[in-house]
Amino acid sequence: MQRRSVFLFSCRHGGFSVLPKINQTTYLQLMPVQDPDSATSLRSRVADMDDKSIWLEIPLDEKSRRYHRPQTGEQFRMFYFTQDGVKHLFTTTVTGIKKDTVTLFSVRKPNLDEIEREQRRSYLRVEAQLELAVRIGDKVRFTAITDDVGGGGLSFRTDRKWPLVPGASISCWLLLTYKNGNIGHAKFDGEVVRVLPVEPDKHLVMMRFQDIQDAEQQRIIRYCFERQLDKHKG
Repeated sequence: MQRRSVFLFSCRHGGFSVLPKINQTTYLQLMPVQDPDSATSLRSRVADMDDKSIWLEIPLDEKSRRYHRPQTGEQFRMFYFTQDGVKHLFTTTVTGIKKDTVTLFSVRKPNLDEIEREQRRSYLRVEAQLELAVRIGDKVRFTAITDDVGGGGLSFRTDRKWPLVPGASISCWLLLTYKNGNIGHAKFDGEVVRVLPVEPDKHLVMMRFQDIQDAEQQRIIRYCFERQLDKHKG
């Protein structure tokens, strides 16, 4: 996806920020963070909260698949997503370690006016193999399987024979399968951002949504949050 400059603002500038909730997935980047877009993120979950601290599970480095053992005094950039797709973040410090049934660590709980939120939505993306129907113009139609999905776009694999190039407009129909067994779908128009060869006869196509109804987008966001929760439990 293209990078865009993002304006962050806090409550004191008129934004509405919220603390993460218990059981919510959060992400940590060890300070100092030179480039937030490329810095390694550690995935954790809020286990408890009190007046001064947020208690988190030991975080997992999603690239190395190893756990990071926080040390008292370490500083992190912590961020998380609300269900409407808005990213919130703040800087905090590890304040303690607690060994119980599972090991937890605490970070300083910020004041609401210390929490920044992105004015532009920054959606959670999850790995997912979902059926996608694609139409290019009036004549070309085919099906593909997604690689990942998010509230702002997705990527999919398909045969190289289809006329897909950066900037191309496509219409799609995405089949969504929820945890409770229900089936949903989302229709949208999108723009191809990038096309990469990944197999002898396949392309990986990255696209962003251009025209999508809010209700359709919310179905995708709901699916992503369910997948993220299942991934953590697994």
